[in-house]
Amino acid sequence: MTHKTVPRTPFSSETVYMAKQNTLGAPFTLQGKGLHTGLKLTVTFCPAPENHGYKIQRIDLPGQPIIDAVAENVIDTQRGTVLGQGEARCSTVEHAMAALFALGVDNCLIQVDGPEVPILDGSAEIYVEHIRKVGIMSQKANRDYYPITHKIEVRDEKTGSVMTILPDDQFSITAMIAFNSKVLNNQFSTLESLDDFEREIAPARTFCFVREVEMMLAAGLIRGGDLDNAIVIYETPKSQEELDQLADRIGAPHHDATELGFLQTKPLMWDNEPARHKLLDIIGDMALVGHRIKGRIIATRPGHTINNKFARALRKEIFS
Repeated sequence: MTHKTVPRTPFSSETVYMAKQNTLGAPFTLQGKGLHTGLKLTVTFCPAPENHGYKIQRIDLPGQPIIDAVAENVIDTQRGTVLGQGEARCSTVEHAMAALFALGVDNCLIQVDGPEVPILDGSAEIYVEHIRKVGIMSQKANRDYYPITHKIEVRDEKTGSVMTILPDDQFSITAMIAFNSKVLNNQFSTLESLDDFEREIAPARTFCFVREVEMMLAAGLIRGGDLDNAIVIYETPKSQEELDQLADRIGAPHHDATELGFLQTKPLMWDNEPARHKLLDIIGDMALVGHRIKGRIIATRPGHTINNKFARALRKEIFS
């Protein structure tokens, strides 16, 4: 993994654009199952004071510990973004973070009664709907924007993943994905403004391949996974018996084993829904930078691991 940068102008009040911070207009609560644990979980999103940022509180643990939702506290990125601080940890946080960040919520306390945020429908749409219902409240403190003044790039030579940010007058992202797959090959998605997130990105659902489902089931994961919260890509033919057994394990309807393609309970929202979901994940992981930025992100083969390396590089750039 390499991180390249060039000399920059020092961070100062002269390089910051001002607006006001926001929090939620009122608390809201959601219930659902955990993707990996299968547990019934309750999560409550609470208004928070100025300069609070995003924090996650494990109200089921002794002392109700709080985790600061920043990139350095990401302790695992293999099957989602996992935050940890001390003995407390919380996984599958990225969809909620994306909704809060994109809709302009700067300060929020997230209280959850288990080790992960519920997966809901596998997108950010339900979070967006509830944020809209309770509204957003403006606060007195200024919001800081850090303008990117030079190219910053993080790459992983092993995976071919590259995250680049270039100077721009607002925050935007282009995500490009590539898989060696007959069903899902190359796709891209672009978000020119966070104003378009609710309509163009939030409903995009998470996805995985049948081979990944089999590996995760063998590892005791995705106990709460089903076709209501993920798109499953079936690209390598199996016998009807094998596919039926897999469907039964994840509570999915049986599918004709001779038909390769996408397995889901509702049609794809867009032909490039997987690329849009990868863009959603980037926004959720960039929320952990803890600072609004002005710059254009170009992401090639993004994933939570490279996203977190990139978020850490941006935090080093902004706060060092």
